[in-house]
Amino acid sequence: MHRKREPGAPPVVYRTARCGLRATRAQKARLFGLLRSAGDVWCCVLELNRWRRQRQDAPLAGYRELCRELTAAGPGAFGELDTTAARSVLRRYSDAWFAAAARRKAGEISVRFPRRKRALVPVRWYAGTFTLDGRLLRLPTAKGCPPLLVRLDRDVPYPAEQVRSVTLGFDAGRLYLDVTAEVPVASYPPGQGPDPARVAGVDLGIIHPCAVAGPGGQQLLVSGRAIRAECRQHLRDGRGRSRTAARRAPKPGQRGSRRWRQHRRRERAAEARHRRRVRQAQHEAAKAVVSWAVERRVGRSRSATPAAS
Repeated sequence: MHRKREPGAPPVVYRTARCGLRATRAQKARLFGLLRSAGDVWCCVLELNRWRRQRQDAPLAGYRELCRELTAAGPGAFGELDTTAARSVLRRYSDAWFAAAARRKAGEISVRFPRRKRALVPVRWYAGTFTLDGRLLRLPTAKGCPPLLVRLDRDVPYPAEQVRSVTLGFDAGRLYLDVTAEVPVASYPPGQGPDPARVAGVDLGIIHPCAVAGPGGQQLLVSGRAIRAECRQHLRDGRGRSRTAARRAPKPGQRGSRRWRQHRRRERAAEARHRRRVRQAQHEAAKAVVSWAVERRVGRSRSATPAAS
């Protein structure tokens, strides 16, 4: 949701921080219930458009049209999921549908419309519908259901008045919350801001994620050996787990055992942990480059292109 900014207001950017949740077993059950209810909303939209395709009717893809169908369903149709969270799912579907339509119109015939059902779908609440007090978050629920209180595992790095939305998601057995805030663009005193005449060359690589050459012969080299070591170790561990579980793998068409499902669960958790570590290392590398450029008042950057062979 984007608010209309008043003329003359300072420019802002939207930043998102991911926080974990410290929830009890009952709270986790209710949070997963919200994600499952959001998945039911997604599947209902898919089924509705499937029926319309069978009758050769136009699909319902507009956000307002989908909201009318949600209103016609009545309250309490999707468990504890409130109207705001359900509409966020409709917004997600509408954006995906029109994005696919635009790409197909541009000539990308391989692009498909959203028709895959999902068991769990992230839900979003906008400012004014939730309450954030320090680490305590109060999420709204459907009419007649008690509100849901959860505690974050760390402090949100933005003031509460700048938070514009929170998104509840799920990744490899872990619940998380994405907090999006409206942060004003940094301002500098006269004579201390970035100078457009100062140009830095940036070369992106694999061994070294960033190599920067600034004005006056100053240079910065960000090492990426830790990322490469993490990727190689993850690949080595994955091969070892696959060899160990090969004898327990079910045959094609055979239902997996409990031990095999536990193995798949551990595989997903390891993949998610690997992605988090790589993403964190990439964030730290980018932050180091930006801080280096700000200290030297670099106003522009140019990417180095590889020489033609």
